[in-house]
Amino acid sequence: MATLNVNKADFVKSAAAAGQFIHSSVPKVAFAGKSNVGKSSVINRMLNRKNFARVGAQPGKTVHVNYFLIDGKLYFVDLPGYGYAKVSQAEKERWGKLMEDFFADPGTFDLGVMIVDARHKPTADDITMAEWFQNAGCRLAVVANKLDKLKKSEIEPNLQLIRETLALPEEVPLIPFSAEKGQGREQLLAEIMSLL
Repeated sequence: MATLNVNKADFVKSAAAAGQFIHSSVPKVAFAGKSNVGKSSVINRMLNRKNFARVGAQPGKTVHVNYFLIDGKLYFVDLPGYGYAKVSQAEKERWGKLMEDFFADPGTFDLGVMIVDARHKPTADDITMAEWFQNAGCRLAVVANKLDKLKKSEIEPNLQLIRETLALPEEVPLIPFSAEKGQGREQLLAEIMSLL
């Protein structure tokens, strides 16, 4: 059984353009999500760290593709948050180009982890991102974060709505998650560990 020491995490590099993406035989897990969905908090929870991936007071802080090497065995690839209104059109276009290049380039990732807000119906941007992940032909897991903000009775219907809106095939796991409380961490870790 493979093991992973998540406490051994090192920032490797930021890629601002296509030629800078890491290609290696080391498995890569790409994290994506809207700017305010708590992507950094999910990554920090996975690594048991408070502020490893920067948790910005202002969403939209990740503007490059950031690589973290975990225990020398796999990369966490932190993609720029999307759908944030307060960035310039030029910045949005630069982001769009970077993402298109990332998803068009075979070998940039082995597992996609897409983070959505458990409380809300996925946006048009979320749907586009889910399509990008699925068209890339790699495995995908969808994390419904902020579970702790929902009443128990809301969880099932909300998860159902997310699955339907994103048109997720049965085999794509939809993981109820709370970066705050740690719910869902073990399930997501199992998905990640299956790459090793």
